[in-house]
Amino acid sequence: MDLSSFLTSLATSFIIFIILMLLFAWLSGKPGNSVVYYPNRILKGLDPGSKTRNPFTWISEAMSSTEKDILSVSGVDTAVYFVFLATALGILLISGLVLLPVLLPVALTDHGKSGKNGKTTSNGTFSDLDKLSMGNIREKSPRLWVFVFAVYWVSFVTYYLLWKAYNHVSDLRAAALMSPEVKAEQFAILVRDIPAPPDGQTRKEQVDSYFKAIYPDTFYRSMVVTDNKQADKVWTELEGYKKKLAHAEAVFAESKGKGNSEGVRPMNRTGFLGLIGAKVDTIDYCNEKINELIPKLEAEQKVVLSEKQQPSALVFFSSRVTAASAGQNLHSRMVDTWTVVNAPEPCQVIWSNLPKPFYQRQIRQYVVYFIVFLTIVFYMIPIGLVSAFTTLANLKKLLPFIKPVVKKDAIRTVLEAFLPQLALIIFLAMLPKFLLFLSKAEGIPSESHAIRAASGKYFYFSVLNVFIGVTLGGTLFSTLKTIQKSTDTIIPLLASSLPGNATFFLTFVALRFFVGYGLELSRIVPLIIYHLKRKYVCKTEAELKEAWTPGDLNYGTRFPADMLILTIVFCYSVIAPIIIPFGVIYFGLGWLVLRNQALKVFVPSYESNGQMWPHIHTRMVAALLLFQVTMFGYFGVNKFIYAPVIIPLPICSLIFAFVCSKKFYRFFHDTALEIAMKELKEVPNMEVVFKSYIPPPLGGEKPAVAHSEDALSQISRSVASV
Repeated sequence: MDLSSFLTSLATSFIIFIILMLLFAWLSGKPGNSVVYYPNRILKGLDPGSKTRNPFTWISEAMSSTEKDILSVSGVDTAVYFVFLATALGILLISGLVLLPVLLPVALTDHGKSGKNGKTTSNGTFSDLDKLSMGNIREKSPRLWVFVFAVYWVSFVTYYLLWKAYNHVSDLRAAALMSPEVKAEQFAILVRDIPAPPDGQTRKEQVDSYFKAIYPDTFYRSMVVTDNKQADKVWTELEGYKKKLAHAEAVFAESKGKGNSEGVRPMNRTGFLGLIGAKVDTIDYCNEKINELIPKLEAEQKVVLSEKQQPSALVFFSSRVTAASAGQNLHSRMVDTWTVVNAPEPCQVIWSNLPKPFYQRQIRQYVVYFIVFLTIVFYMIPIGLVSAFTTLANLKKLLPFIKPVVKKDAIRTVLEAFLPQLALIIFLAMLPKFLLFLSKAEGIPSESHAIRAASGKYFYFSVLNVFIGVTLGGTLFSTLKTIQKSTDTIIPLLASSLPGNATFFLTFVALRFFVGYGLELSRIVPLIIYHLKRKYVCKTEAELKEAWTPGDLNYGTRFPADMLILTIVFCYSVIAPIIIPFGVIYFGLGWLVLRNQALKVFVPSYESNGQMWPHIHTRMVAALLLFQVTMFGYFGVNKFIYAPVIIPLPICSLIFAFVCSKKFYRFFHDTALEIAMKELKEVPNMEVVFKSYIPPPLGGEKPAVAHSEDALSQISRSVASV
């Protein structure tokens, strides 16, 4: 990509961002759009805020907000996300303050590869951007010492800020866990791998006697997990007919208001998707189905409570100190029996995974890892092809008939500026749901844990396929004929081509922060979907609320996407320092835009009290380690005999990660007893705590005799899908 194409890409992306920001200022001020731009505040009963059309008002509001505001509105997990953004921004800012004024002049004035006439000594041309990179430094040049210093500077800045961030997040988690508010999960543990009960004893009696003997003073009761897939199926069908009935009644009432006093009763077909079958009165049909399903659900509930117990349970204690202690203690000498962990929030539990036995979970985990490995390997093929085919030079070689088209300056510029980046983004968008499905298939018991696992898979996939795949794929493809003629040229060609790939990533990052955050702020797509649903689909208040409820920040994809950008900027920060300002803009603009979204738009679906942070920290260290190894290799191919001076850095990174893990990680896995012992503002109502774990499918339409206290304690929440 030449300089004009790069500048065109940058300018176009910036213009798109400005247009989207102005659209946001205009659309967010219209009363009918409040539920799209201020849903968080509306759900909390707060005033939506400023309705001014000044396009910069949201900036001052976001910048004036504090961490306390984020904690009160969106919780600890969101606050931890902003700690990550601030840490990444700080690393790049402090690194850039030294690297940009030092490295750019050193690279620009060497003329090692470009020569006096601006031509490279190898085949092809040497672009203006490449002159600002380490690729312009001659082999064995003493100037390379400056770049060695730069690698050390970036590394130690990262160590310092990551250490501070870990301390800060630990304080946030401690403050949240010490809250005097009663939280159900702090009084419960999850028990899995329960052995077969002795003869003459039910599983509930077995669990109760086991934990009463160990915790005689604070044991409250147990809830044995059962298989209620069939009950859930009936309940889901029942709820569907209730919604359909409410919708039909709203349509009928609306028809009465259009001049027809009797109204028009809605009709529907009973067959597949309402397209075939007998035509019936919707209101009467739904009432009939509801009356059929209620007794069916109650009958299934009785069967579930008495006959479908599973080897897993939730155990409740009247003391959160006891619950915290029990969640981290060894209860059996055998690892595959009486496995105990802290209970997740009621809304987080993946109930279908709870009964899965110990060894099945281990096997599932290894199978999933193997599938992920295959996914990474096979995805590298199409992404490598994308990186190869979406360069105009390669396209013209492989598809000669497009030469007349790409000769036109306007078309050539647009294709060079956007085609490779858009193709890559589309490939990445297809992956997250598949990885989340795989993570849940491991047998993970909670939603937040599954999202953390999926985000880790997505991060390593992105690094291996996007960063390494695109860099090596494009380089090897473009130099394949030269390599075939002389295999001795592989290393020099890779060394000379690596800095040149920075232009691809520069435009990739620019597209992500200008267009990506522009769309995030303007919420054009959710706005269009909401108004279409309101006009043509939604007839009840519940349907309208469902149409505009925004969801959360989607950590499973947001963290890996941000980590990919950080990895790219890390790895090119010394090779091509001009990428640092782009990284600063990405994380700075992200902090600003998402601050606004966290305060006004997104609604957290769960709270893990910052348990994502150790995984974020590990991946940031992994990105730094990749940067250090990349630089060591790059110094080597530049024949810099002092390249081994980089070797201590990867060792330091591993030691740093080990020390952080030993010092901090345990508290993010278990609750410290000094935290759990803090007093609550009121004595917990243990019956409310217990009932918060009872699923709707087993709540019933009416309280039945079967739902006595003893029966409730055997309830299953083994739902087929969450």
